[in-house]
Amino acid sequence: MSTLKRSVATVMAAAAVAGAGLVTASPASAASYHCKTSKQSIDTANYSGPWADQWDVTTKLCAKRSGSYVYAYAQVSWDGPVFAEIDDSAIFDGARFRLQVKKSQSGPDPVKASKDFYGIEGQLENSDGMGNYNGSYTTGTIRWNAGSSRGLADGELQLDWHRCCGGYKSHGFTASPVV
Repeated sequence: MSTLKRSVATVMAAAAVAGAGLVTASPASAASYHCKTSKQSIDTANYSGPWADQWDVTTKLCAKRSGSYVYAYAQVSWDGPVFAEIDDSAIFDGARFRLQVKKSQSGPDPVKASKDFYGIEGQLENSDGMGNYNGSYTTGTIRWNAGSSRGLADGELQLDWHRCCGGYKSHGFTASPVV
């Protein structure tokens, strides 16, 4: 057999093996997330001066099904205000993103798994060298053994402004599609 024919035969055999590997991939590895993005403008509650103080927050809530489990995570990004203080760790007394997996049903969807991600506070209070508070944060993944039920990802940004407003205030976002 000529070298060219052997090369073609080798490439074709490799393609057949690769194709067969794709066909036999497990559902878990082939599953993909279904996401919904929503936006909300949040006022800096402990500031009432003349300068712009809005936090334009975009959240993408994602869910996927793999076997009997529903997995969820969130990506949060924001275009925050410009403050005189750089990397001001006193903007919030607390901040967290509460990620939930809910069972999809008629009426209210009950929470089946939930986790608070506190790491977002440090990211929210981190500015660039000009005092511009823009950034992003991605939660870890949570899961719920849904059995044959359907589920979705939901979440809210909970902010406790420094010395203001009596604790955490929740800012909800649009849930993911049902999986």
